[in-house]
Amino acid sequence: MPINKPSRRLQRVLALIAILLAGPLELLAATDTLPPAVRLALDTARIPVEAVSIWAQPVDADTPTLAINANAAMNPASVMKLVTAFASLERLGPAHTWRTQVATRGPVRDGVLEGDLYLIGGADPVLGYDRLWKMLRRLRALGIERIAGDIVLDASVLRLPPHDPGAFDGRGLRPYNSGPHGLLLNYNTLLLGLYPGKSANAPVTLAAEPSLAGIIIENRILTSDAPCGTWYRDLQASIEGGRRLVLSGSLPAACGPRTWSAAPLPPAEFGAALVATLWSEVGGRLGGSVREGTAPTDAQALFSDESPALAEVVREMNKWSSNVIARQLLATLGNSPLPLAATSDMVASGARVASETLAAAGIDTAGLVIENGSGLSRLERIRADSLGRLLIAAWRRPWMPEYIAALPVAGLDGTARGRLRDSPASGHAHIKTGTLNGVRAMGGYLLDRHGRRHAVVMMVNHPEAPNSAAAQDALMHWLWAATP
Repeated sequence: MPINKPSRRLQRVLALIAILLAGPLELLAATDTLPPAVRLALDTARIPVEAVSIWAQPVDADTPTLAINANAAMNPASVMKLVTAFASLERLGPAHTWRTQVATRGPVRDGVLEGDLYLIGGADPVLGYDRLWKMLRRLRALGIERIAGDIVLDASVLRLPPHDPGAFDGRGLRPYNSGPHGLLLNYNTLLLGLYPGKSANAPVTLAAEPSLAGIIIENRILTSDAPCGTWYRDLQASIEGGRRLVLSGSLPAACGPRTWSAAPLPPAEFGAALVATLWSEVGGRLGGSVREGTAPTDAQALFSDESPALAEVVREMNKWSSNVIARQLLATLGNSPLPLAATSDMVASGARVASETLAAAGIDTAGLVIENGSGLSRLERIRADSLGRLLIAAWRRPWMPEYIAALPVAGLDGTARGRLRDSPASGHAHIKTGTLNGVRAMGGYLLDRHGRRHAVVMMVNHPEAPNSAAAQDALMHWLWAATP
């Protein structure tokens, strides 16, 4: 007779029981013995210990407190971003920035640039449309009202392999599937503000930003009277007829206004559409078109725009688990000085640089597989002990405060805001979480009730992995409550 999965309410009750069982116990002397509360939660979720990898150690200790299957390489999902962040901060430094240049070719007479304008990308991961608008507005302030030639978008700073956004899960229009780009604009993302009607089947009002030249949005989303659960479950986006973005599905009225997103175009086309719109919005005119290209060597630089520092970019990546930022950082690592043959694919080169960076820091890289640095992969692997020692190494680095501050705080913000809500340990853990089908993982730091900080990692690779959040929370509570 099949056994039904426990309801969400029952899962929360069981999780609370597991937390209460954890109690203020002493840390187990045996490093390979699973805490009872964690075992109870895993048994409830029907997850065998063999599918779980755990590693925990006080940051001021030399040996782990707990190590369960810690030398087994597992899929970490988005927890892989801890590796990308470590390698980026170690190689580039927390103050590293990216620069986007504006250049021209041809004289300016009576407000007319008699030639082309060039936007030369520097692989900036966070060049949003607000900063781009200011750059174009500055051009107008410099006296350029009309560009007789083209606006050329130069993304040649990165040499990248072909990227299929639909390859991972068939959802090529979802922004989390976007690839890196030398002139990435607005994360390659169109934000969609959704406002449900007051009754079932009423149209949902749409506010899209930024506007994209040539993109027509057909909004078919209707209001439903369903309860507000996973509100985006029924939403669909598709491209029809080349550049018609069709939105369909339903949004429960009980959810209120929501923000969804889409990546309707590849990065180069998205950038061209966005630049065309913004140049018109600032009052600029264009004789030619907005297109891809490479700036000639005799182009004259006008000015440049600098990104926020890497420390802020890493925070944006890890608080909200941005895959496209992670991909940009890995490609940036691959853009470091190396023989030309090694940089023809800067994603692969970045993976090699990241692995070498860990090894140089004394971290065992056996079993490590880096595909794109974001964790959105079925190939990426890392051992719990390697990830744990990476956390210990980061703790001893001068950029440690930036590294930890970039992580979501369990129970309070980011992607971990829903964790540890039933535990007094809420607010005491900075953790990166990761979820894929069959994968649930977390890694970070926890401050126990005595003021001692621990590095902690837990990865679950199993069909029931989505139900392992209670076990992870029980592990964190056990560390928080333990007597030193």
